[in-house]
Amino acid sequence: MGKYTTIAVIYGSDSSEWEVACRSGEFVASRLDGDRYDVYEIFARFGHWELMAFKKKDAMRVTFPEGARPEVDKTDFSVTVLGGKVKFDYVYIVQHGAPGESGQMQGYLEMLGIPFSTCSSAVSAIAFDKYACKSYIRDLGIVKCAPDAFVHKGADLQTFASQVEKSLQFPVFVKPTIGGSSFGVTKVKNPADLVTAVGYAFSEGPTVLVEQGISGREFTCAAYRTSGSVHTLPIIEIITENDYFDYDAKYNGHSREVCPAEASEEIVKLVQDTTVRIYENLDCSGLVRMDYIYSETQGLHFLEVNTIPGMTSASLVPKMVRAAGLDITDFLTDIIENG
Repeated sequence: MGKYTTIAVIYGSDSSEWEVACRSGEFVASRLDGDRYDVYEIFARFGHWELMAFKKKDAMRVTFPEGARPEVDKTDFSVTVLGGKVKFDYVYIVQHGAPGESGQMQGYLEMLGIPFSTCSSAVSAIAFDKYACKSYIRDLGIVKCAPDAFVHKGADLQTFASQVEKSLQFPVFVKPTIGGSSFGVTKVKNPADLVTAVGYAFSEGPTVLVEQGISGREFTCAAYRTSGSVHTLPIIEIITENDYFDYDAKYNGHSREVCPAEASEEIVKLVQDTTVRIYENLDCSGLVRMDYIYSETQGLHFLEVNTIPGMTSASLVPKMVRAAGLDITDFLTDIIENG
């Protein structure tokens, strides 16, 4: 008998990634152990939380049509189904972007005392902001970080662009400090295009990071904690057909994701060891994925932390799990019961 019996999988989000989050959440819900858990799927977007479907142990999945979906009572995070009130003893958060990756959902659950699958609210908030997280990682001295510049909405962009041109080597990557799936990201080769790219990034959030491009191989590695120990999965090398690993490359098949990566033992060990050290020093929890660029001449560079990585059948982490020879259902059970 495990610690938990009634699990809510909450997906959707307030960000541009909400549809990807739905696919990830539906995948997770479908792979949770149906002999062990009652699983309830909750769609949450802009404050409207509703029950999409549920599956009781050893029973068929029941779905609700639009307009007849029970609303979640936010006072205690419960839902009334068929005349009975259901309270959840564990929450698996699959919300890419706010409020799931920003720490807001975690803060709400922490106040209610309900265990959940991800990093704490404080750690999630740091990791969610690319500039804050990179500044934290840089100060740890664990891994190199590319030179960068930071700007708030409302700043004089012509002056900022002039400063960037003097301090950074082009090409540069312009990205909103919050969000993912490459929304709002541009690779800028010509300084004359920088102001336009920053304006585009502001469509996703009020702060923008401009990062000097590092030429090299892109690797990603996932880590998770169970039974007090941090474990890593096989690393992936991402080889894109596009100019960089943008939304089209990620979701429309314009990249190859080699798993396990065809890299030397030294590179694999470096990526995995660095991931464990960041995970421990950032005090992460649950399943976390970290992205890097490796340059033969400049070494390993940190890109970002993904505290709620994609979990569709085609996503990176499920590929890692399969490459490790693990069953995804057993893997998720281990994270829930022993994380």
